[in-house]
Amino acid sequence: MNRKMLQVYFICGTSDCPKGKFLDVLEKALQAGITCFQFREKGEQGLTGADKLLLAKQVQHLCHRYQVPLIINDDVELARAIDADGIHLGREDLSVVEARQLFPGKIIGLSVGTKEEYLNSPIDLVDYIGSGPVFPTLSKDDASPAIGMDGLKQLRKLNSDIPMVAIGGLSAKDCKEVLQAGADGIAVISAISHAEDPYKATKILVDGMQAMILKFNQVESNKQILKNP
Repeated sequence: MNRKMLQVYFICGTSDCPKGKFLDVLEKALQAGITCFQFREKGEQGLTGADKLLLAKQVQHLCHRYQVPLIINDDVELARAIDADGIHLGREDLSVVEARQLFPGKIIGLSVGTKEEYLNSPIDLVDYIGSGPVFPTLSKDDASPAIGMDGLKQLRKLNSDIPMVAIGGLSAKDCKEVLQAGADGIAVISAISHAEDPYKATKILVDGMQAMILKFNQVESNKQILKNP
C-alpha cells in the first residue's frame, strides 16, 4: 500500500455533518485534495439497509471521480456489496484473519491505540493502522483514552515499517508533530465535517501536510548528503 494514501484521511458519515449536507461536504473535501475517504455511517441517526447501500454507491461514485480510495468502516456486507477498496476494523469488529480471507487483495486497516493492542493483533495481515485517539475527541462516543503524541511515538517504535495514520482530536496545526511522532498522515472527522467552509478547511490541512512532508524529506536528504559527501 502506498503510504501517501494516508496523508489526509477523511472519515465521515451523515451523523457527522449538518443535515442533508453529507455529500456536499464530501465532494468539497475531495476537490480540496483528501487522499483517502472512510465511510463511517454509525449512530442512532445513521442510515441502514437499502438507504445506506444507496448512499454508499453515491459515495463510491464521487471517490472514483476524484480517484480517491474508499474504505468502509467495519461493515463487511456493505464493503462486499459495492466492492469497496478496503475495510477498516476496530477492536470489537470482525477479526483481521477473517477479513483478510474475505477481502484478499483489498486494503485492510486496523485501529490500534496501545502497545498491548498492537502486540495482540496480527499486524502482518493489515495494510495500515489507525493510531489514537491522540487527543480527546467528541466525534466518537466510544473513544478510548487519549494516547498523546508520546503514545503515537511508542507505537511507531514497535514497528518502523507499518503505514500509520494518526487520529483523534487533530487539526491542521498538528501536522508537524504527527509526522515527527512517526505517522504517515492525519485522519480527521470534525475538522472538515464541522467546518463552516469544508473546502477551505480541507485545503489548509492538505497544504499544511504537504508542506511538512516536503520539509521532512529535505531534512532527510540533507542528512544523507552529509553522511555520504
